[in-house]
Amino acid sequence: MDVGGTFTDVYIFDETSRDVRVTKVPSTPSDPMRAVLDGVARAELDLRDISLFSHGTTVATNALITRNFRPAAMVTTAGFRDVIEIRDGTKDDLWDAYKDVAPPYIRRRDRFEVTERVDYAGQVVTPLEEDEARRVAALLRKRGAQTVAVCFVNSYANAGHEIRMREILEEELPEATVSTSAEILPEIFEHDRFATTVANAVLAPLVSGYVGRLAKELKDGGYAGDLLLLHSGGGSMTPRMAERFPVRLAASGIAAGAIAARHVAGQCGFANAIGLDMGGTSTDISLIHDGELRVTKEWSVEFGYPIIFPSIEVLTIGAGGGSIAHLDEAGSLRNGPGSAGAEPGPACYGSGGTQATNSDANLLLNRLGTSLAGGALRLEPELAERAINEHIAGPLGLGLEQAASAILQVANANMADAVRLISIRRGYDPREFALVAFGGAGGLHGAEVARELNIPTVIVPPNPGVTSALGCLLVDIRHDLSAMFGAVVGEAERSVSGTSISADTDELEAAFAGLEAEAGARLRHEGIAADDAQLQRLVSMRYLGQWRSLTVRCGSGPDALSAAVQLFHEQHEREYAFRRDDTPVEIYQLGLTAIGSTPKPAFAARDLVSNGRPIRAGSRSVYFDDLGRVETPVFARESLPAGTHLSGPAIIEQLDSTTLVPPGTRAEVDEWLNIRIHLSGGA
Repeated sequence: MDVGGTFTDVYIFDETSRDVRVTKVPSTPSDPMRAVLDGVARAELDLRDISLFSHGTTVATNALITRNFRPAAMVTTAGFRDVIEIRDGTKDDLWDAYKDVAPPYIRRRDRFEVTERVDYAGQVVTPLEEDEARRVAALLRKRGAQTVAVCFVNSYANAGHEIRMREILEEELPEATVSTSAEILPEIFEHDRFATTVANAVLAPLVSGYVGRLAKELKDGGYAGDLLLLHSGGGSMTPRMAERFPVRLAASGIAAGAIAARHVAGQCGFANAIGLDMGGTSTDISLIHDGELRVTKEWSVEFGYPIIFPSIEVLTIGAGGGSIAHLDEAGSLRNGPGSAGAEPGPACYGSGGTQATNSDANLLLNRLGTSLAGGALRLEPELAERAINEHIAGPLGLGLEQAASAILQVANANMADAVRLISIRRGYDPREFALVAFGGAGGLHGAEVARELNIPTVIVPPNPGVTSALGCLLVDIRHDLSAMFGAVVGEAERSVSGTSISADTDELEAAFAGLEAEAGARLRHEGIAADDAQLQRLVSMRYLGQWRSLTVRCGSGPDALSAAVQLFHEQHEREYAFRRDDTPVEIYQLGLTAIGSTPKPAFAARDLVSNGRPIRAGSRSVYFDDLGRVETPVFARESLPAGTHLSGPAIIEQLDSTTLVPPGTRAEVDEWLNIRIHLSGGA
């Protein structure tokens, strides 16, 4: 189940029959749990029959956006009260000197200092002043603080003072939640560590309450298993761990779509794929290379307040069905990022919207039908024409069809540019990838975006509008741990046998052993058997003297470090177009990914029909840029069996989406019921 801003999507897999059912219910932002329970009721599910319940949620993300927090406080080293306000000095808009970054999640008057100091090596310079610490704790109790972030400088090297401060706070405020930076993120750079810990602290009461209530409701309804919550790193965790690390639930739903895109691409035999999840407000773009999703360690919900946990790298732009087309001050046509949203929605919804949107343009060109969601929503072409004529066609002196086509061309160009950022900018050629297009509007735009990029194949999943909910079923329990580790690997000169290793491998093994012990404890806490646990070592490296690092996988044994160095050289060349094999490489940080396997659905492949002739549901006169109006067949997706072949132009409609097969392309339905669109002239 995936909770979105407008709809909550339900994806149900029957392990006995291997059938799939889907449904949608309106989201309930005031209490997201109601939509989850409504989805269970709409699907007519008996919770006693459910073996696995996996949930992607926007609760944490929305809380950070709206800043709807309970009373929170921060306790830090004397002199470091303003670290989260000074930040790193960067600006979201480099050229706007007057644009301020959003204020910190915890106000200055709620940030308190205590006397203590630990140096960079973990040596105590000034002991924790416990009387002062107790006075601060007493003041927080008087102020009614419900959650506290403890952020001491250099605590990543020695957490003793933070641990003692937490004990004092728990004695004085037994009902409060305490997050310490050494537990949340034991890494150097105090702003990153403080910001992540503060985000964790302000989310703790809200997330704990939400997952606790939901787990209880499910249990009372008969569900006997653990509620699994999807986190930003592409794994899931139980409510017990979500209460300790709630910040990991930020970007939960976005990760689900990327995971589903990887699954769909893998079904079709593509190790390289780009996910294009186009909804009503935005488009989320992800990249899969060699079967692996790209992961980033620094991201944020609001600029200036990084969350330093591994997260699936997803680029989000304001391009969706409800994105508003408008003219800028110079009279140029723009598309997004503003959106008509669910209320009032695009003009054609007839709910009060007056701005021209992508949905209005698709309707005017007859790419969209006048009935959506199985007849639940009727679209009004006259309102779409009025909005496009008033805001775009009239001011630009264009015909209605030209204006609508221009709106879609700008939207497709925006999405193609975003794909270039996540692929070409990272050293990947999009022509070597397939495009997985999903979301409510992905099927309408996927082929045109692929054509802009010379991507040869577009894949549209069987249920595009609920594909993110499918992603929730495909994840394992996952934890990401890290530790600082400074060492130089290799010398400036090369030995005969290759790169000489100067780092202490015994010390490295000991550090990894500590991380693996913590990972094992977490997995056992979540009920994962030893046979279902997997541990993957990671090393962050950089050339000696560099500032930024790259993370590569690392094995075990005497040759593991040499192999990791070679991987680093190769990745550095891909990312930055150069490598320096004769330059010493510095280890910056160690990482460990702990995975606990969970049951996965075993989807059934269909038999391919031979010479299948699809049955038309009707036809429409659809406008295409180079051809004008073309009478185009319309097909109901459920009537297209595996093995069906189509030639464009064609329109394929279903409950949750519409797919456009443009002229000059051909499409087929594969054994998994994905639609594969093949573009001529692709790589």
